[in-house]
Amino acid sequence: SKATSPHVYVSTQVDYEAVERARGAVKEQFKAEEGIALTYLPFVARALVDALAEYPLVNASMGEHPDQLVVHGSVHLGIAVDLDHEGLIVPVVHDAQDQRLRALARHVADLGTRSRNKGLTADDITGGTVTITNVGGTGSLLLLPIINQPQVMVLSTDGVRRAPVVVTDPTGAESIAIHSVGNLT
Repeated sequence: SKATSPHVYVSTQVDYEAVERARGAVKEQFKAEEGIALTYLPFVARALVDALAEYPLVNASMGEHPDQLVVHGSVHLGIAVDLDHEGLIVPVVHDAQDQRLRALARHVADLGTRSRNKGLTADDITGGTVTITNVGGTGSLLLLPIINQPQVMVLSTDGVRRAPVVVTDPTGAESIAIHSVGNLT
């Protein structure tokens, strides 16, 4: 992939405190209703899908010619899944733009389970237009992912941890608070 296209990395620290509060308020009910944990990944996936509506040129693939960019109308979201340290596979949530957070969470969990149980079909692993790799569970601080060709970007989620951050109140006054933060690269 790196021989095909140059890789440029941009990493930003994200304040997940609002996500943490939302998760905390519903995670037990969500687990009881859906049978899966409500992790940060569906929130990141939904935010990425929403961002791609604003920046559609990122939801693209390289065409057959070096100067050809194929912009996709639908978001087919690849989710990189670790196969117990024996490799990665990238199953795809097709038409992710049509799924709200609950449906994305359910779909991502299902693809992860079927990936590890070798239950994917060819349709499950084809057609991705953009990929997320999620190493947050390892507690990583920063991962420099490799683009899943012919896509033009990959988003990496790293570990979320409690850390001091500067917060600004509605009057503009600043203070230090402890929030859940992590990097997106």
